[in-house]
Amino acid sequence: MSCSYIYDMDLSADALPESMDIDEIIDNFALLDDWDDRYRYLIELGRGLQPLAERDRSDVNKVQGCASQVWLATSVRPNGGGGPVLAFVGDSDAHIVRGLIAILLAVYSGKLAREILDTDAVALFERLGLREHLTPQRSNGFRSMVERIRADARAALAAVS
Repeated sequence: MSCSYIYDMDLSADALPESMDIDEIIDNFALLDDWDDRYRYLIELGRGLQPLAERDRSDVNKVQGCASQVWLATSVRPNGGGGPVLAFVGDSDAHIVRGLIAILLAVYSGKLAREILDTDAVALFERLGLREHLTPQRSNGFRSMVERIRADARAALAAVS
């Protein structure tokens, strides 16, 4: 997959997602005993996502392997000797998937490409108990989103090599 498009995106502050703290999300999940409450929280996380610009709802940003429609747009900026930093925005036509995107943005957005490759979001997904409480299609879609983010990180590293 070619990811050269990631350098052509608008890198203004408006294109970057609002900062979400993954530790706070983990703590909030731990406070919610009932899975109905966790689902509601996941949906609320998704509602907090920035609206995705129409130009980013393109085939190149569409994530393959998801049962619902999912778009992830990536922007890359250099960071001197630390390597490229990637930021993500995303959206889906499914409320729960929007919440999963919010979790992924909290984990990965604003991180160095190397950090992205060293972070196991699937382990976090399992730690939050999401794997056993979501359909297999949603779990596979989550993995597809993670792989897309990791592929963009690999492409960003390759572009500076």
